[in-house]
Formats: sequence, C-alpha cells, structure tokens
Amino acid sequence: MTAITTTASSTKAWAGAIAQPAPEFALTPLSVLAGAVPADLQGSLYRNGPGRLERQGQRVSHWFDGDGAVLAVHFADGQAQAIYRYVHSAGYVEEEAADQFLYSGYGSLAPGPFWQRWQAQLKNAGNTSVLALPDKLLALWEGGWPHHLDPETLETQGVHPLGELTDNDPYSAHPKRHPQTGHIFNFGIVPGANATLNLYRSDATGHIEKKESVPLNGIPLIHDFVLADRYLVFCVPPVRLNPLPAVLGFQSFSDALMWQPKHGTQLVVVDAETLEVISSEAVDPWYQWHFGKGFVNNDGDIVLEVVRYEDFATNQQLKEIASGQFKTPAVGQLWRVCVDPQTAVVRAQTCLVEDYCEFPQVPTDQPVVTAPTYLSLQTPGHDNTGELFRAIARFEPDTAKLTIAEAGKERYPSEPIYVPKGDQAKPAGWVLSVVYDGAAHQSEVWIYDSDRLAAEPVCRLALPSVIPHSFHGTWRPD
Repeated sequence: MTAITTTASSTKAWAGAIAQPAPEFALTPLSVLAGAVPADLQGSLYRNGPGRLERQGQRVSHWFDGDGAVLAVHFADGQAQAIYRYVHSAGYVEEEAADQFLYSGYGSLAPGPFWQRWQAQLKNAGNTSVLALPDKLLALWEGGWPHHLDPETLETQGVHPLGELTDNDPYSAHPKRHPQTGHIFNFGIVPGANATLNLYRSDATGHIEKKESVPLNGIPLIHDFVLADRYLVFCVPPVRLNPLPAVLGFQSFSDALMWQPKHGTQLVVVDAETLEVISSEAVDPWYQWHFGKGFVNNDGDIVLEVVRYEDFATNQQLKEIASGQFKTPAVGQLWRVCVDPQTAVVRAQTCLVEDYCEFPQVPTDQPVVTAPTYLSLQTPGHDNTGELFRAIARFEPDTAKLTIAEAGKERYPSEPIYVPKGDQAKPAGWVLSVVYDGAAHQSEVWIYDSDRLAAEPVCRLALPSVIPHSFHGTWRPD
C-alpha cells in the first residue's frame, strides 16, 4: 500500500467520488429531482465497484483493489428505493477489525518487508461485477469464488462454490447467459508454471453442470470473453506475468505483468456444448478488457465486438486512477471482428467507434445482429485530459449512427444498463446509469428513454450519499 497525495490544480471533479471511503446506507426511498419514475420499470438495478480505497491514510495502489460495495436500486409502482452495502468478504471483515490493510491485491502489496509479503494472502475483494440468479445475487471478482448476497438486503452470506468449484477454481467477473437455453457460461484462470483456462457451463440457477480445462502458454491476463450462439471465443492478449518477482513479494501481480506484442493476440474458439477447443490462431497484438455482441452470421463465421487498445497502457491508467488523478493516455475503440470458427483466422475487422469508449452493453430483447450497442463514451470535441467518461452512447449497426448523451460538465455516468420496456410494437427500453455530479458532490440515478437518448433523462433520482465510480452492473426484473 502507498500513501498518495494530490494537488488541487491537477485533480479533476471525478476524484471527489473516491476521495473518502463510501458509507453504507440502509434501504432508503429516493427523492425525485426531475421527471418521474416510469410506471413500467419493475425490478432492481445492481452495481458493484470498489467502495473503499483507503485505510488510516494508506491508499490501495490500484483501482482494482478497493473493497467491493454493491448498490441496489429497487423499482416498483413508480417509486424507487436504494441500499448500499460492502461485500463482507473474510479479508474485508479482518481489515475492518484491525483498521489497517493486511492483504495483497491485484496491484497492491501487503504491508511489511518482502520476506513477509511473499506469504501474504490475496484478498477476494468481490468488487467487479454482479450476477443475478433466481434466489441469490453474486458479487464477482477475477481470482476467487463469488460472494453470495441477499438480493434485497445485500447481506453477505459467504462465498459460494456453485456446486462444483474447488479451492483452486476462480470464477471470473463476466459470465454470459445464453438467450435461448438459459445456460450460464464463465471461466477462470488458474495460475501455475503455465496457466490453465477453466471453462464452466451452469444451469439457469448458477449450478455448474460441466467443467473443462484448457492449457495456456505462460500466465496471461483474460478479463472477458464472447458467447456467440454455439461458440465461446477467448482473445488472449500478449500480456504475460513475470512470476518470480510476484511470488517473492517484490512486485504486485499487476506490476509483474509484461506487454509482449511478439506473441500476438491468440484467438481461441471453443464449442459451447462440449467446452472443447475447436481452433486457435495468433493475430496482430491488441489488448482488451471487454466485449460487446457476438453472433454467427449467414456464412457461418463468428462476428464479435471488442473494445481494443493498442497496448497495455490502460492498466497503468487504471492504477493511477486510485490516486485521484491520472496522466497515462489509453484509448479504447469499438471494433467489429469476423472470425472463421474452424481456423480462428480473422476474415475482416473494422473500427466502429473511434472515440474512446468502454463497457459495451447489448440489449437482450431483440435480435443480436441488429441490436444496438450501448457504451460509456469520452465526450468528443472536449479536452478529456485526465477525465473519466462523461457521456453514454448508442451505436446502431445498420446505419453506424452514434447517438450521444452528454451528462454535462463535471458529471460522470456509469456503464449504461439497458432495461426492456416490454409490450412494445418494436424493441424499446430504458437506459439506467448512476451519475456522480462532481460540482454538487452528489450521486444520482438517471433514467433515459432508449429511443430519445440524446434528450434529457425522463427521471433523475437523488441517492442518499456519494457512490464511488463502479465497474459493472445488471438488471433483475421482478
């Protein structure tokens, strides 16, 4: 852990949301600041992200290492209530009692000399995403089991093995639900001299029905994957861990990751039924965190959307964000890539959105081929130096039209979550985002009409306290 200070002249308004650990709050009715809650909005929005980055003046060294905290906003009958609670992992509970950091993380080292750090445990922060199941909510992280939360109270019930996970089986933060079968697919990276890619297929309740393992070259970093009908696609970027400094406690896992473009990005195509590898091929190097849509076109090829970075500088930028300011540039663009599933050869690739974007989300109430992609977007034409995303957007695949909803000066919206309206002649929905207003030091929930995204939100709701910038969310209908 490191002590980090910033100067007022270099700190942007977004930093106010992470300047102090976020306080929990109990279930609270939300007041309407503008508009009205749509009467047909029935269900719950969940968002997960690092709520605590500091203890006793010491800050985590990477944004990914903050303690997970989940926001739930429950909508019913034109009203909204919210609750915010930390994921009470074993590491969080122990550090709360000691009021100091005790564990290592993705980019942070446990306190003490290196000969003690090499034996330090890695804390499961439970801070990356959420998966809503019929009887439970899972708070997800990259390197361990999911935490089981009560969907209403957000009380932590402990880690959950989903029926088949063993002690060494991590369950990653980006599961995919098949729109026809209801099966849930996910993966986990098991480190070793060479890492193993664990593949999981679960039923609709989350219980793992099938598990397979794929050997990998070295120890790469894989955050997300693509579900395209009968295929899973993994893009293994040319990032490899230099294991010795990490094992001995000289470097964190993050700092020991090396960008090695000579390896190229490895495309791995997996059969979703058998979980066996069909093909694998190295292509030009890029890095990615997240994917958008995936489908099989009329020619039988896989078409996927990916937010691509030229290199791994994005990791350094995310590390710096934990300090409340960043200077490392890293721009991701939305690309469409067409892949032959039998050979993993790229047939075509096109940049769809050149402006810096992230967190692609695809509606599930319409055919994936023609469905739009919703994104977080950096406001075009503005000075975005050191700024987080200040807009959300919708990309239309048929027309390549990009509709932008700018939140305004010193306002920072989270990843847009699409909610189907239902009973519509054509697909339409609401788009939900948690917005931090840096000028007012206030967090709000904004509701947009998906057909009028560039217009003012149909409703703005005030949250009881500031919610730190979060990573990922989901919608659970009633």
